[in-house]
Amino acid sequence: MAVHFRVRKANGSCSKRRVEQGEPSWPRVAAIFGASGGIGAALAHELAQSGVRVYAGSRGGAGPEGPGIEPFRFDLTDEASIAGAVSAMAATPPQLVIVASGVLTPPDGPGPEKGLRMIDGAAMEAVFRLNTIGPALIAKHILPIMPRQGRAVFAALSARVGSIGDNRLGGWHSYRASKAALNMLIRNFAIEMARRNEDMAVVALHPGTVDTALSAPFRANLAEGQLTSPASAARNLLAVIDRLGPHDSGKVFDWKGEIIPA
Repeated sequence: MAVHFRVRKANGSCSKRRVEQGEPSWPRVAAIFGASGGIGAALAHELAQSGVRVYAGSRGGAGPEGPGIEPFRFDLTDEASIAGAVSAMAATPPQLVIVASGVLTPPDGPGPEKGLRMIDGAAMEAVFRLNTIGPALIAKHILPIMPRQGRAVFAALSARVGSIGDNRLGGWHSYRASKAALNMLIRNFAIEMARRNEDMAVVALHPGTVDTALSAPFRANLAEGQLTSPASAARNLLAVIDRLGPHDSGKVFDWKGEIIPA
């Protein structure tokens, strides 16, 4: 027999988050890397409001505030800072980890490439460092401290445009390639972690088009109703996470819970 507690969905209705009888609600502890961004902050608040202890990480160490939220500092380009942050969580490790960081293009870069001539090696390297290498380093340090038994989820925010099979428009070379590489790493990590904890799910998540700084450059071309608030995006993502099982590990899901092809 299972017991449940309810979480709010984007439309205000409730869904059931399942936990095993005799155990406290899941997760008890979560870690958000990138909690100063719109989605990350919303995820931290939503989890904390459900009674979850939340480690909320950002580059400056500041971010969302409130009961149950514990800020920490990390830098995606500094492995030592990631290792130090994770070390501080080792005594009470998270059952849920979400990497909510990422960039469309460097602030001083040429912008998303519309064609070959716009490719800039330094800008591409910067995008890969933040969208691919940084999350990989987080996984390197935090996956080993996550539970060896029982439910655990590691999720990294990816993007539908990182799908090779779904790519029909081309362009955005650095962003697409960095997210495709992230999706491959997620698959690799899922295979490895299944040997450690058969109940773990390692996934990539596409949050949809969210009203954040990342979507700002192309909002004018969006259809009405396509832009989602960070709070709604957070609830959508948590609803997807609630339904994940070990058979889902290694896959990429959109905000509706549908699988995105590799």
